[in-house]
Amino acid sequence: MKVYTITLGELATNCHIIECGDGGCVLVDIGNGALKLQKKLTELDLTPKAILLTHGHYDHVAGVEKIRKIYNCPVYVHENDAVMLTSEQANLAWQLTTADYIPVTEYQTIQDGDTIKAGNLEFRVMLTKGHTSGSVCYFCEDCLFSGDTLFRNGVGRTDLGGNSQDMMQSLRKLKTIPEDYKVYCGHFESTTLAREQKNNPYFRGL
Repeated sequence: MKVYTITLGELATNCHIIECGDGGCVLVDIGNGALKLQKKLTELDLTPKAILLTHGHYDHVAGVEKIRKIYNCPVYVHENDAVMLTSEQANLAWQLTTADYIPVTEYQTIQDGDTIKAGNLEFRVMLTKGHTSGSVCYFCEDCLFSGDTLFRNGVGRTDLGGNSQDMMQSLRKLKTIPEDYKVYCGHFESTTLAREQKNNPYFRGL
């Protein structure tokens, strides 16, 4: 499974491009930078078949509507964060940018344990509340797309509509997973789940 990562927008949000066969791809999170992403997709000769959102904050959804309209592909978001796709108050666009936010007009809601199929890939949804109430991780083959739940040596903030107790519970879930995964985060560099279980200070004492 090939994964390409580019950074988009004011907060350098990672957008992950995952090949899913027959010239298709899956996009995980789209920050403010639809034109840059479109150029990258043209360069890779890939067409999006689905957009998966790890949560609803502006810096992860700002470019979604433009890409959705261009490629006519479905958008998936956890039901708890769905309101963020249409409200710049809820997604903190008013706080994070001076740019205009374009609301997402079509999307499908997902729940914990759902499976999303796109091309030859299947993505399993795990609800990992904490950064937001609808934050999720997506598992596909040996990869984990963690959004702002888990970073290398860190975790996402819980003071932007999140909850620290929920975050601790989500980290407990991730700590008990026996298999190792390559972790593609919402910001910064990638890591592995085994490394974070061992070295991430936020896992200690759980």
